[in-house]
Amino acid sequence: MISDEQLDAYRISGERIRVVRDNLESNDVKGIVLAWDDKQVMVRRPNKRVVKLDRNYIYQPFSEPRQAPVE
Repeated sequence: MISDEQLDAYRISGERIRVVRDNLESNDVKGIVLAWDDKQVMVRRPNKRVVKLDRNYIYQPFSEPRQAPVE
């Protein structure tokens, strides 16, 4: 699970992130962190839509190579 400190750093910097949900790269969510609570993170996608995602997914900067999920 991603820490509050890391989420806050992404929110303050406005850095674009990638959320890896499964093995398919086409299912990744790309955007910026808006807010979070104990279980979910709100991410604004490039098309201005906001999605709520589970905190147990992999959150990483978009500029880094994609990290495959551990199963």
